[in-house]
Amino acid sequence: MSHTLSCKLLHSSRFAAAVRVLFLAAALAGATAAQAATPPQVGDAAPAFTLSTLDGRPVDFAQLARERTTVLVVLRGWPGYQCPLCTRQVNEYAARAAEFAARDIAVVMVYPGPAAELRAHAQEFLGDKRWPANFHFVLDPDYAFTHRYGLRWDEKGETAYPSTFIVEAGGRVRFAHVSHEHGDRVDAGTVLRALGAAK
Repeated sequence: MSHTLSCKLLHSSRFAAAVRVLFLAAALAGATAAQAATPPQVGDAAPAFTLSTLDGRPVDFAQLARERTTVLVVLRGWPGYQCPLCTRQVNEYAARAAEFAARDIAVVMVYPGPAAELRAHAQEFLGDKRWPANFHFVLDPDYAFTHRYGLRWDEKGETAYPSTFIVEAGGRVRFAHVSHEHGDRVDAGTVLRALGAAK
């Protein structure tokens, strides 16, 4: 075998090996992305995140959930308009805020959407509502949280799948509901009953 041919074969085999490594790395990256895109299930540790309120105050969900049972409500946020079903759902929770406070339950509501003007849209959505200390309304600009929780409804005119989780003190999910339609929401009464049954 000539020296030139040997060199060509050597380079060819190295190239093939490099291609195999790249394909393997891509496959592993794809598998990791697929795992990260799965919403948390009952028994899972709730993924940590920190989002800010309208006034810029950071809410560290992991720390909050370590200290007390926390209800996480994911709204549709800003899909190009204010969702009337989100408005109704938020009003239900606000009306029963004292019942959550009496049980020392924190409630975190996530409002996702494109970063541009999200704060202004969220302010319009809330209007003059004043939240009790155990309620936290936070923004998810450009869907960082939504992707992390596997809740991105990636279609025209959509943002996130409306979802509700109960995370017990310590950070484990004890209730999970992910809706793939607009109207399939978990109201405050259902959550309070679930919290009662969990005691």
